[in-house]
Parts: sequence; C-alpha cells; structure tokens
Amino acid sequence: MGPEGEQVGIVSIGEALRLAQDSELDLVEVAPMARPPVAKLMDYGKFKYEAAQKARESRRNQALTVIKEMRLRLKIDPHDYETKKGHVERFLKGGDKVKITVMFRGREQSRPEMGYRLLQRLAADVTELGVVESNPKQDGRNMVMVIAPHKNAQALQQQAQAAAQSAQAQAAAQSAKARAENDEKPEEQAPTA
Repeated sequence: MGPEGEQVGIVSIGEALRLAQDSELDLVEVAPMARPPVAKLMDYGKFKYEAAQKARESRRNQALTVIKEMRLRLKIDPHDYETKKGHVERFLKGGDKVKITVMFRGREQSRPEMGYRLLQRLAADVTELGVVESNPKQDGRNMVMVIAPHKNAQALQQQAQAAAQSAQAQAAAQSAKARAENDEKPEEQAPTA
C-alpha cells in the first residue's frame, strides 16, 4: 500500500480495467511519459470538478491590476477638473491604477511646464489615496503620469464594506425581532358584559 491507502504495483491493462469496472471508478493515466506509464483508479468527474474549483479559487485570490485612464486638457475648467479628480479618487478607492494624460494642442506644446504643474496639482489633491508611481513624462503631444493606490487602500475599503454589511444585518435582525415581539403580544380583549 502506498500513501493515502493506494495500491502500488505493476498491473496489466486488462486487470486494471476490470478493477475499475468492479469499483465503479475510472482508470486515468496520470503520468504517460513514465516507464511504465502510471495510471490511477479515481472518479474522473469528481477529479475534474475539484481541479476546476481549485483553479477558480486561485483566480479569485489573484490581485488583478487594472489601469484606468483619465485625459485632461491644459485649459481645463475648475469644475471639470473637480469632476475628473473625483473620478481619479473613485478609481484609486477601487484599488485601480490611474494613468493621467494631459493633451497638448498647437502652441500649448511649447509650454510643457504648465502640464507638469497640472499633474503635480492633481497628485497633491489625491495624495491620501494614492502615490505617484511614474513621474510626469513628455510623450509626443501628451504628458503622462501614473498614480497607484496605497497598498492598504483596498484592504481598508473591504473592511468598510464588511462593517456596513454587518451593520445592515444587525439592523435587519433587530427589526425582525421587534416584529416577532409585536406578533407574540396577546391582544387585550375588552371585558364581555
């Protein structure tokens, strides 16, 4: 007997197939390149299902890095700037990196320092949510900067969501308890004459 109560040994293919049929299992070749090839008696459907579950679990635990992009113009209106800044904050709270692009047109290309100042201003405005991953760089007609969320930003957001859900659950439980108490109270009957 091998590990996990498995029988280890060399068996002919016919005998292995007979053993598989007798025990209502499948004969699965697990190491075809080995000499002699290695086969195993198992429930193949259950094996495939468990493998799919493990793959799904490993994908769920992976941190998927998404890069969102926000485009600005050099002559941006204050209200538009606040709106775009709000979007950047939302992306950073969601745990996504943000690529901010300032687009230059015509004569604006001769004033890259204004674009640099705009990007620095935005970075300073969202400094509590993220950190500048790559400093502003001129890329043809555009200037690009990448802001990444702080390491613990996503964990803090998940904790806040969990706290909100537990508060909702407690409130629902209390209202259900109050309803149940109201239903259990015997109604006062008026004395009959």
